[in-house]
Amino acid sequence: MTSRVYLDWNATAPLRDEARAAMVAAMDVVGNPSSVHAEGRAAKSLVEKARGQVARALGADGADVIFVSGATEAAALACAGRDLLGADIEHDALAAWITPDLAVSDTGAVTVNAPERSVLQLANSETGVIQDLPQGLAVVDATQGFGKIPFAFNWCGAGMVLISAHKLGGPKGIGALVMPRGTDLAAQIKGGGQEMGRRSGTENTIGITGFGAAAEAAMRDLDAGHWERVEKIRNILEISIEAAAKETIFVGKQAKRLPNTSCFATPGWKGETQVMQMDLAGFAISAGSACSSGKVKASRVLRAMGYEDDVAAGAIRVSLGLQTTEEDVLRFADAWTKKHQRFRQRAA
Repeated sequence: MTSRVYLDWNATAPLRDEARAAMVAAMDVVGNPSSVHAEGRAAKSLVEKARGQVARALGADGADVIFVSGATEAAALACAGRDLLGADIEHDALAAWITPDLAVSDTGAVTVNAPERSVLQLANSETGVIQDLPQGLAVVDATQGFGKIPFAFNWCGAGMVLISAHKLGGPKGIGALVMPRGTDLAAQIKGGGQEMGRRSGTENTIGITGFGAAAEAAMRDLDAGHWERVEKIRNILEISIEAAAKETIFVGKQAKRLPNTSCFATPGWKGETQVMQMDLAGFAISAGSACSSGKVKASRVLRAMGYEDDVAAGAIRVSLGLQTTEEDVLRFADAWTKKHQRFRQRAA
């Protein structure tokens, strides 16, 4: 039986060996990080080691790293009670907190006129398009780009940055909000005053430890140029698809993109249908459209970029990772092409 191929790294990356080993070791540390006895201090030491690892990976010397349950909670902590602007391409976790007044070009670039009131993503999870970040942004969502492309908190000039562990090979359920040290920020979860009074609740020591190890390993891979190899494999995939399906549209191809992300659409062929067909064929991918209550919705990201509904509803996202091989993408291209041929025959 042919093994399955995982091509949905933007949804979540497989757990890194380094993160798994760190988490297993942390399970034997019994103390509460807030306790003053030896066991508590041992747990606190793990949390602070991870805080340093994440800060160094993010280029965040002189910043506070506040551990939270994920980027969604980080977004709520950063944005609650503020009048912020954004674009329709932002993740749902941020869309709930912004006024979507910022213009989006047909390449996915966002125009920012008031950085100090604006939220902007480093890279789009659906298209992979990378933004040119103006200095002084209120909030940067670095969730998808962190670990895949060069980025540093110190030089981005943002007030706050959101990140999540599971996008770079850490565990699910842990993320961080990063801000300049001493920033005045009201806690949304009140209680014992953990995380420097910004986020109460006993720290997830095991998850935090895995996050720190994953962030450190991710920077080693980035510095070693491993994502450049992934980009070459992504380009091989797109060349193969383009040769077989001339009408297929590659979204954001003319813009700077994450090295692992390919978003393409065949007008009239529903993205959700493609996802199910490829799943049965042994490939895990995502759709650019979302299915809710039995209704297929066109991707609001693609619609914001000016694409018609038949294109926006036909988009799929193939996102590669460090373990993806050229053989994997050629197998996918072959399987997808066969389904595409059947679609064209039915549509004729």
